[in-house]
Amino acid sequence: MIEDKTLTSSSARDSGAQAGAHAAFPSGAHANGHPPVQVPLVALSDVALTGIYEISKILTAPNRLETTLASVVNLLSSFMQMRHGVISLLADDGIPDITVGVGWNEGTDQRYRARLPEKAIGQVVATAVPLVAENVASHPAFSPADAMALGATDEVRVSFIGVPIRVGGRVIGTLTIDRVWDGRSVFRLDSDVRFLTMVANLIAQTVQLHRVVTRDRERLMAESGRLQKELSALKPAVRERRKVLVDGIIGESPELRQLLDKITIVAKSHSPVLLRGESGTGKELIAKAIHELSSRAKGPFIKVNCAALPESVLESELFGHEKGAFTGAVGARKGRFELADKGTLFLDEIGEISPAFQAKLLRVLQEQEFERVGGSQTIKVNVRVVAATNKNLEEAVSKNEFRADLYYRITVIPILVPSLRDRRSDIPLLAGEFLGRFNKENARELSFGRDALDVLMACGFPGNVRELENCVQRTATLAQGAAISASDFACAQNECLSALLWKSSPPASRRPIDIPLPVVARPSARPEPVETGEAGPMSGPQHAAPLAAAMPSPGAGAVARLPAAPAALSGAADEAGERERLVDAMERAGWVQAKAARLLGLTPRQIGYALKKHDIEIKRF
Repeated sequence: MIEDKTLTSSSARDSGAQAGAHAAFPSGAHANGHPPVQVPLVALSDVALTGIYEISKILTAPNRLETTLASVVNLLSSFMQMRHGVISLLADDGIPDITVGVGWNEGTDQRYRARLPEKAIGQVVATAVPLVAENVASHPAFSPADAMALGATDEVRVSFIGVPIRVGGRVIGTLTIDRVWDGRSVFRLDSDVRFLTMVANLIAQTVQLHRVVTRDRERLMAESGRLQKELSALKPAVRERRKVLVDGIIGESPELRQLLDKITIVAKSHSPVLLRGESGTGKELIAKAIHELSSRAKGPFIKVNCAALPESVLESELFGHEKGAFTGAVGARKGRFELADKGTLFLDEIGEISPAFQAKLLRVLQEQEFERVGGSQTIKVNVRVVAATNKNLEEAVSKNEFRADLYYRITVIPILVPSLRDRRSDIPLLAGEFLGRFNKENARELSFGRDALDVLMACGFPGNVRELENCVQRTATLAQGAAISASDFACAQNECLSALLWKSSPPASRRPIDIPLPVVARPSARPEPVETGEAGPMSGPQHAAPLAAAMPSPGAGAVARLPAAPAALSGAADEAGERERLVDAMERAGWVQAKAARLLGLTPRQIGYALKKHDIEIKRF
């Protein structure tokens, strides 16, 4: 049993030398006539096992194939009595492809190839069995030229061993060694053949692995090159196709490109889709794009705003009604599901429907069948439903405000539509498109000045694309010159009331500005600064005065008339009025402090301070 330790080249060479000495001088006589040196003898089986171990380490190292094979030959010279060793691998046509030997380096293949006896190598390849020649000068497999190339003469006797390197039943190369016999050495040719055959088998496995990896790498590189060419050729066509099919969706940001790539894939299926995102992000355009990119493009695209209709009307709108089903039903009428047969039905604001109606809608989505209001006949349809909401449905499900089974039914493929602040690089493109539409509708030729786009890029736009469009149209309508400048925007005149919504935008879209506004305080109290949203060009302490002037004076019901006013509490002259408005806001918010803070335009910390100040007890439900 071999000890678990790594042998150095010198130790391996010593072992080989000892084995060679044992084999060459069995009678105990030394070559120079002197008494032999007493050295421990090493069994040939141990030498062979050590050699296989060292060679296996070389073959598993991550090196170039030629370098690996040359290292194997170098190591063989340490374990065997040999003068030359050559590994030759054949190409598919049988011609030597790689030929290496001891001391191989780049460009020396031909030198080692000259040592290969052509006739003998051909016999090994053809028969797939080892060839052993004790004297190449007298062996029929060696021509006189081959014997001369190996250095065989009348005085020099050269022996030769060649073993095939096989993969399966096919010979892919040969491993050969030659040695010079001095007339006294005794060689164990049968043991040498077995040892070299084992080495050849290990080499075959390594060569096969290298060739498989090389073929796969070349195939993948060729496939990658082909796909790159196809992609380059298709990009203009895809871009043009998107312009045609995804009408109204404008932008080149990575977020929008990812969204378009996703809906292109999603459109191929018939599964329900739920579009998530803030109001004004263009969910209806995305739903229409999914329809037009799908196999249902020739079918109808029907849309319903679920939040705009009461439950009784919504049921009739979606399912239809029979004549006389209710007062005013003077005739039968098809519902939106029936009208959308073999097409797509877009249910906007699906999070606003009542729990009672959710159960009715669930059955239609599951079974694709329904009855008209006042009817008994079951109508089957083939409709793909695309729903949209800006509501947190997970929170609604946890509060039992939205049915869990309906949630799982419509959320088969959820798609998040990015907000405008998440794709700010699209703002110039969108603004240019909206200004172009305005010019076309109003026969004008307005353009944006250099500083105008900087104003738009700095804005928060809580209303997303819809607010950007309104901002461009409002500014273009009031602009006096041929180009829109920064001073033309309402925010530059301290008249942008939508800035009130910036405080409720996500933190990523906000940056603090120095606008000290008082919160809940008596006239003598020191004002406390509040968090504000992204100000853009409206920064400065003068911002607060015009906004406060636009609000009604605080009093009973002031919060109800303008719930988002940030100074709704700060302007109160008496604590009784402040307390009343605080309680009113908390009642309407279900005693959720964060929600009440949004209604009053305050931060949760500020409303918590106000509740403690007026000693208002929080109701628990």
